[in-house]
Amino acid sequence: MNLKEKIRDIPDFPEKGILFRDITTLLKDGIAFKYAVDEIKTEISKYDFDLIVGPESRGFIVGTPLAYAMEKGFVPLRKPGKLPCLTVKYDYSLEYGSDSLEMHVDAIKPGERVIIVDDLMATGGTFQSAINLVEQLGGIVVAIVALIELEALRGRDRLSDYTIYTLLKY
Repeated sequence: MNLKEKIRDIPDFPEKGILFRDITTLLKDGIAFKYAVDEIKTEISKYDFDLIVGPESRGFIVGTPLAYAMEKGFVPLRKPGKLPCLTVKYDYSLEYGSDSLEMHVDAIKPGERVIIVDDLMATGGTFQSAINLVEQLGGIVVAIVALIELEALRGRDRLSDYTIYTLLKY
């Protein structure tokens, strides 16, 4: 299946000069979405891990069906102020600004093995933030997984110490 046909390009979003890869068109196609999740599941089935971690919000969309299908727990990383208990926080840069993510301090136990899943790898800033949060709590990052990789932004270079799998490359 050609999943790239299911991704819509939105020029100048969220700001001028950015070409946004919109996955909502893939998500609404049940067969294509299932195919994408199944392809990622096949890849990450090779790894020994305990949890899937996904950053808000599209990491939830890709990560939770994987966690469900693999009978693994899912840990959400949220924007500041969205989690009800004590959290750890990490600030990071995006290709068009900056942001922060938080995670509950009890979300990952020392030694737990995690796979971090998001919809897109661009500069690697969101993934680096997730890695820092996981490792701050003593977790071990087994792999980084994205539905889409924007190769020109070289996020893979920033994350070269980690195993990376991306389903689609642009």
